[in-house]
Amino acid sequence: MNEKHSPQFFRFEDDGNIPNNPKLPVILYPGALSDKPEWCESVFNGNGWRNSWENGVFDYHHYHSNTHEVLGVTHGSILIQLGGENGKTFDLNAGDVIVLPAGTGHKRITASPDFRIVGAYPNGMDYNMRVEGDGKHDSSIGEIAEVPIPSTDPVHGKEGPLPKNWNET
Repeated sequence: MNEKHSPQFFRFEDDGNIPNNPKLPVILYPGALSDKPEWCESVFNGNGWRNSWENGVFDYHHYHSNTHEVLGVTHGSILIQLGGENGKTFDLNAGDVIVLPAGTGHKRITASPDFRIVGAYPNGMDYNMRVEGDGKHDSSIGEIAEVPIPSTDPVHGKEGPLPKNWNET
């Protein structure tokens, strides 16, 4: 595991369609697993982030109002947009990891032909699917506020920056 790259934090405001998270920032770990990107799933699972899957990212804005999500690129690259239509795009490559607090909108813009990503949820939470314009924006805000802060960081475990940063927010 490559720990020389410092985490980066990004905040996104509610845009009226995608609630995002009013309190917690997205955490990007650039190159955190670049030495062994194929280990993303086992690293996440070992740190208590389970109910994992491997596939891609939908090409429309969506979010999960009942859980946080970690995404780790295992192969190729993706241009992903976070925060809704007026959000920010990120060019992620194999080994990059990004943690999305509950409510954070995300959408694939483009991806390389060999792109693969692993996702997981703290304590193996089941996730719901909310999409822009589905009429669930207002009810999602209350659900987002109830999602507990994880006790572990999906990359670095109990000593990682996520629990400390999110508990101080």
